Amino acid sequence: MKKILAILLLCVVAFGASAEFRWGPTVGVNISNTDWSQNLVATDQLVGFQGGVMGEIMIPGIGFGLDIALKYQMQGGKVHFGDQFVWASEGYGTTDLYLHTIAIPLNIRFKYTRLNGVENVVAPFVFAGPQFNFHISNSDCDAVKRTAGSVGIQCGLGAELWKKYQVSASYMWNLTDDVHTKVLDNFHARMKGWYVNFAVLF
Repeated sequence: MKKILAILLLCVVAFGASAEFRWGPTVGVNISNTDWSQNLVATDQLVGFQGGVMGEIMIPGIGFGLDIALKYQMQGGKVHFGDQFVWASEGYGTTDLYLHTIAIPLNIRFKYTRLNGVENVVAPFVFAGPQFNFHISNSDCDAVKRTAGSVGIQCGLGAELWKKYQVSASYMWNLTDDVHTKVLDNFHARMKGWYVNFAVLF
């Protein structure tokens, strides 16, 4: 047992000593929608944005690493509440339902770094992992109440340019609820959508 612990400790120390950590600002846009638990109301996609700070830690030579970010995110969907009498009778119509969130994504990534020198100009990468969302507010819509937070999964791909700039695209879907309607207790929605990000790492 002591030998196993010693080996694990050596691996952690070696990883920390050899890993390369970089961080920098990140900004992006998203095209998102609300995925309701039942097909009661029609929804359309909305364009939102996100921005914050991102960090990347990579193990040299093998291309594997992690990335983590702390960012503000605005996402949502155009919900046609007026299509149903239960909401139309209370004066609700079509609403741009935006959710304002502090998001913390944590991804495992693989970057292609053995391209005979091409990686110094462009290095493609793929990533996937969970995202932890903390909801801070939502657009003015009394028909719904937001949850305290949610957990999602995202996966995507991108490219690093000149070992500094990163452009990526991903799809994210939440596994837990983001909003509930006040009239119908069992009617709730989760956010999902496409995300494009740009980061500068130092």
